[in-house]
Amino acid sequence: MNTDVKIAKQVLYDKLESQMKTAEAKLVTLQARAEAAKADLEIKAIAKLLPQKHAIEQKLQQLRTSAGDQWEKAKTDLQARIADFEKSLKQIESKAKAS
Repeated sequence: MNTDVKIAKQVLYDKLESQMKTAEAKLVTLQARAEAAKADLEIKAIAKLLPQKHAIEQKLQQLRTSAGDQWEKAKTDLQARIADFEKSLKQIESKAKAS
């Protein structure tokens, strides 16, 4: 694999990892707010996101070790999962602000 491809893959991996860390931080903040407010619906919604978070973390590790077509599939899958995760966080955040 040439150096440019390795660098491009690392840049993308770093971007996705950063996106996920930002989303995780938002999740922790929402969870703390929900627990402080005793907002049961939000707490339950956040709890449902935890398995998604763990699956994304596993997919990030798979992406790091993938190559060729597998890398492309893993990248596409991971991007979609992170987008869904972020969308779910925004929905919870919107509901929390409305309360």
